[in-house]
Amino acid sequence: MRFADLELAMRLEAAEGYACAQFAEARKRVFSECSSAWMRCAGATAVFDGVDAPTTQTFGLGLFEELTPAALNEIERFFFERSADVMHEVCPFAGLATLDLLCARGYRPIEISNVMYRAIDAAADELPKNIRVRVIDADKADLWSDVSARGWTHEHPELEGFVREMGAIITAREQSPCFLAEIDGVAGAAGALILHEGVALFGGAATVPELRRRGLQAALLQARMRYAAEHGCDLAMMVAEAGSSSQRNAERKGFRVAYTRLKWKLPKR
Repeated sequence: MRFADLELAMRLEAAEGYACAQFAEARKRVFSECSSAWMRCAGATAVFDGVDAPTTQTFGLGLFEELTPAALNEIERFFFERSADVMHEVCPFAGLATLDLLCARGYRPIEISNVMYRAIDAAADELPKNIRVRVIDADKADLWSDVSARGWTHEHPELEGFVREMGAIITAREQSPCFLAEIDGVAGAAGALILHEGVALFGGAATVPELRRRGLQAALLQARMRYAAEHGCDLAMMVAEAGSSSQRNAERKGFRVAYTRLKWKLPKR
C-alpha cells in the first residue's frame, strides 16, 4: 500500500504544477500575442495564464522549500504586475507556518478540493467490439475539442467559448496525449493525460449527452491507464471538488483521497 505522506504529496503537486505551466506554454503557441508566463520561486510553480484564467495560480507553495516573506513578496509581484489576483493551491503538508503567513498577509480560502491517487494498472478487460479508443493525431484536434465542448457545456452553454478555447490549448500541450472514444464509429467521449516523472494526471474527460451510459468513460479510463503504464508511470492522479459527483466517480474507479487542499486568494492591489 502506498501511504498518503509528504513524499507522495510532492510528486502529485509537482505533476499538477507542471501541467499548469504547460497550459501557459501551450497558450503561447496557440495565441502568440498572449502574455502567459510562469516561473518557479521557493520550490513553487507560479503561472499566469490570463487575468481570469483558472490556471493563473501557484502549486507547491511551502511544500518543497520553506516559504519566507521575501519569496512570497516575489510571487505576489509576479501576479500583481500582470493585474491578477494571487491564487495559491496549498497542500496541507505545507504546514502551519505557511498557512499562518498567508493569513497574516490577508489571504482567504475560496475553494476546497480533494487530490486523489491510485496505482497504475495496465491490466484491463477487453473493450466491447463496438467501442474504440485512440490517441489523436494533430489533424483530429478540432474533433477532440468539439466532443469535449459538447460534453462539458450541455448543461452550461454559456461556457462553450471558454471550453473550446481550453480544448485547443489542451491538444497543444506537451506530454499531454489526448484520447478519443468512439462507439459504432461515432466519436462520443474525450479525455486527456499529462505525464510527469511517473505520475499520470487524469483530466478533461467528457461524454456527449446522447452517448452517455454506454461505457465510453470506462473505456477511456482503461486506455489511459494502459498508456500511462507503457510510458513508465506508476501513479494515477485526479483532482475533484470535495464531496462532488466527480469525486464519487473517481472513488468508484479505485482512486483514494490523498489530502484535502485549499485554494487561497489575495485580491490584486
